[in-house]
Amino acid sequence: MAQPLDPRAAELLKLLIERYVRDGLPVGSRTLARAFKVELSPATVRNVMADLEELGFVSSPHTSAGRVPTARGYRYFVDSLLAPESLPDDEQARIAEELLVGSKSSADLLQAASTVLSRLSKMAGVVTVPRRNVALLRRIEFLPLSGGRVLAILVVNQREVQNRVLDMGRDYSAAELERYANAFNEAYAGRDLLGLRHTLLEDLADTQKRVGQLLNQAAQLAERALSAQQDAEDYVLAGGTNLLAFQELADVNRLRNLFEVLDRKRDLLELFDKCLTASGMQIFIGGESGYQVLDECSLVTAPYFVEGQVAGVLGVIGPTRMSYPRIIPLVAETARALSVGLKGDS
Repeated sequence: MAQPLDPRAAELLKLLIERYVRDGLPVGSRTLARAFKVELSPATVRNVMADLEELGFVSSPHTSAGRVPTARGYRYFVDSLLAPESLPDDEQARIAEELLVGSKSSADLLQAASTVLSRLSKMAGVVTVPRRNVALLRRIEFLPLSGGRVLAILVVNQREVQNRVLDMGRDYSAAELERYANAFNEAYAGRDLLGLRHTLLEDLADTQKRVGQLLNQAAQLAERALSAQQDAEDYVLAGGTNLLAFQELADVNRLRNLFEVLDRKRDLLELFDKCLTASGMQIFIGGESGYQVLDECSLVTAPYFVEGQVAGVLGVIGPTRMSYPRIIPLVAETARALSVGLKGDS
């Protein structure tokens, strides 16, 4: 963390950032002098701005005499000067309406959280899908299909239903599949999906375990169903096109690269993994993310919980020129409401 600024320099930096966030234009010394709480001359302000520029907190665009905050300036603002705003009542009500009212599946809740973040922030809202180690398999059912195929029906966290069509290469009778499902549910129901697949692979590979033939067949079917899931965790994104509205992101090549990252997902998932292993809210400003394509962006995230465990993260992606005092409580409240909503769904 940078050394504390003297009160006057800190207040001027705060004013500059607030004005730049609002208008998106370089801020001149006269503007700051007029906005300062006590009378200052533009010359005094210019001297302070020169000091802040030397410290790397502000910079001077070539086309203007005014200054703009740098990523380092935003970081100092967030760490030392920020006073988060209270979320307006109408926005709290909107979040509650989307996430706490009515009966929604886990998938619907994730989509709703992403959408409400996007709409209220006017930026991109992102929610990672819950980690599999908090997705509990309640039961599995198998139904015969034609052509040697089997429909596997997985009931996860009580109410979420996932279907998998398995090409088994031979026909099964309904009675046979019912026996397999009963045997499997008796032995394995209630286990988390990630740990369960590991267990099945170990049981099937270890011939010394003397697993009964019926359970062995059931485990093979179930393992095929679980392996049909996507290997990589995913996320739900809403409002990516909102980023087009920000002038600093409007460069065609920058936008193309940014949307490629949002679409490819792998890089962002690595970044979200960092948030999962950290505690509490995380804020990446500009180059702090480690991804060049996000150098003009910030990411504000908070974890959400299922059954008392961190299940995933949600957040807002936008330009570094975002209103951090407003976005931070928005992300925090959405994470809280999603955790409550998923608790009702589990």
